[in-house]
Amino acid sequence: MVSSIRFIQKPAAKPAQERTGTKMKAVITVTGKDTTGIIAGVSGVCAECGANIVDISQSVLKEYFAMIMVVELSGMNTSFGNFADRLEELGKDKGLVIQTMHEDIFNSMHRI
Repeated sequence: MVSSIRFIQKPAAKPAQERTGTKMKAVITVTGKDTTGIIAGVSGVCAECGANIVDISQSVLKEYFAMIMVVELSGMNTSFGNFADRLEELGKDKGLVIQTMHEDIFNSMHRI
């Protein structure tokens, strides 16, 4: 008796953004003393890394600068960790605090 064995390969799981149809995003916050070129510096790092800015809000209160930026990550040409490190380094160079948080973490932290 001859039996045949067939192997059926299960397709690989799709990334979360493909399953849900949404694009992965990150939230960037920038705070510190207001100086010329803060937005240009942050948007420059985003452009170099392939992160697309989809929303931005900034305010200057007396001499203090505050910004929240939402970026889309799907076109990035580097890892998220490298992207966040580059922004943090920019902040150190300019005397700012720049924090980059993946949208999933941000949403989890702010869920009631």
